[in-house]
Amino acid sequence: MASMDTTGNSTKVGSLGELIGSVGASVHLPGSDDYTPTRKAAYVVNCRSVDEVRLTVSAARARNLPLSVRGGGQDWVGQPLRQERLVVDLSTMRRVVIDPVAKVALVEGGATSTDVIRAAQSHGLVAVTGNFGSVGMAGFTLSGGYGSLTPKFGLALDNLLSADVVLEDGSLVTADNTTNGELFWALRGGGGNFGIVVSMRIRLHRLDAVLGGMILFPRQDAHAILANYANFIASAPDELSVVAGMFPIQGRELTVMLVPTWCGDPVRGAKAMSELRSLGRPIHTRVGSLTYADMIATQDTCIESDRRYAIETRWLADLKSDAIATLIASGASRSSPSSSILLHHFHGVGTRVASSATAFGLRRRHFLVEIVASWEAQSDGEAARHRNWAKSVSRALERDAIPGGYVKPLAPDAYEQIDSAYGCNALRLRRLKKRFDPDGVFSSAIALPG
Repeated sequence: MASMDTTGNSTKVGSLGELIGSVGASVHLPGSDDYTPTRKAAYVVNCRSVDEVRLTVSAARARNLPLSVRGGGQDWVGQPLRQERLVVDLSTMRRVVIDPVAKVALVEGGATSTDVIRAAQSHGLVAVTGNFGSVGMAGFTLSGGYGSLTPKFGLALDNLLSADVVLEDGSLVTADNTTNGELFWALRGGGGNFGIVVSMRIRLHRLDAVLGGMILFPRQDAHAILANYANFIASAPDELSVVAGMFPIQGRELTVMLVPTWCGDPVRGAKAMSELRSLGRPIHTRVGSLTYADMIATQDTCIESDRRYAIETRWLADLKSDAIATLIASGASRSSPSSSILLHHFHGVGTRVASSATAFGLRRRHFLVEIVASWEAQSDGEAARHRNWAKSVSRALERDAIPGGYVKPLAPDAYEQIDSAYGCNALRLRRLKKRFDPDGVFSSAIALPG
C-alpha cells in the first residue's frame, strides 16, 4: 500500500496508508494494482464504518490533505472527486433501516436512491428521490432534491430530519432542528462542504402506487407542445409532476417528451393523463399504474453508465415563446445525438417553505432547465465541443432566466450563477463555512458562493 505516488510523496502517502490500514480500511494509491483511471484523486480510502471515517479525517488533517467524499458513487460529471485530494469513499456504507410506524428511514452515507426505495417499498412507503435510482441519496438530499414526488412532499432536503456528521476535527455530531441547528440549516442546500454525512434520517410517505409513464410527440410539433405544457403545468395540483423536454429516443431521434407522475386519487389522475395526451398528437404513449420502485427502475434504463456527461442548469420563471424557441433550436444544434434538454416544474409543497428556512435558495414556482451533453466514452477528445454546446445553451437562456441555477450540476467556476443561486442565504453560508470548516478541508459537488 505504501507505493510511490505520481507526485513522489512516498513518505506522506505511505504513513497515511499505514495509519488508515491499521484499522482495516482499504487505501488505493496511484501506481497500485487496484488504482484505475476512474479514480481521479490522489488517494482513495474505502471506509466501512463511522470509526474508519473519523480516523481518515483525523489522519488527513494531520497531513494537511484536503478531502472530498464519494457517497453513492453516481455523479454524472465527477465533481466530488478532486485532483490531489483524499477521497473518502462511503459506497460500501449502504445500510437502510425502516421504521414503518414512525415512517422514517435511517440511511447510511453511501446508500443509493434504489437502496432506499427498495427498503421502503416493502412497507408501502416512499422517499422523495430523483428520477434515477443510481444516484447517491445523501448527495441528492443535501443538494436540494428535485424529483417526481417533490410537488406533493417537498424537496428531498425538506424531508431530512437529522444528519450524523463527521467534522474537520474527527468528531461525530448529530444535526437537526434542535441540536446543531446552524449546521443542519447549512447542510440542507450547502451539502458536504461542512463535514461528512455518514448517516441521516429522512421522512417517508405512505404511497402504494403511482400513475405514470411516458408520452412522446413528434419534433415538428415541439413549439405547440411545450407552449401547451407550460399552460397546463401552471395550474397543476400538488399530486402531479411532469418532466418535459427535448429527448432522443434510441440515442438519436429527437422527440418532445412528457414524463408524468400522479400520486393522488386514481380517477383524477386518469383525467390528468388524458389531458396531457391531448396537448398534441402523441407518437407513443405508455402510461399506467405501477409502484414507485418500478417507475424509477424504468427511468434508470435511460442512463448509460459508459457515456460521459456534462450538465448546465438554468431557472426560468415562465416558459415563454422566446425561451421555447431557444430550447428547440438548441435541441436541433446539439453536438451529440444523445444529448437532451429537460424541464422540471417546481410547484407545490416546496414553494410553501420560507426561503430562509434552509440554505436552498429558490422557493417560488419555476422551471429547472437541465442541459445534458452526452457523448461516447471513446470520444473524450471531443469533450470540449460537447461541453461548449451545453454552455452555449445556458448562455442563450440567460436573458430570460432567474439569476442562479441548480447548484449541484454546475461547474465550480460558474461563479456568478453559484453566488446568485443562494440568494439572501449566501452570506450566512459563507460565515458557516468559516465556522465549521475554517481551513477548507471539505470539498463537495455542491459549490458554495465565493
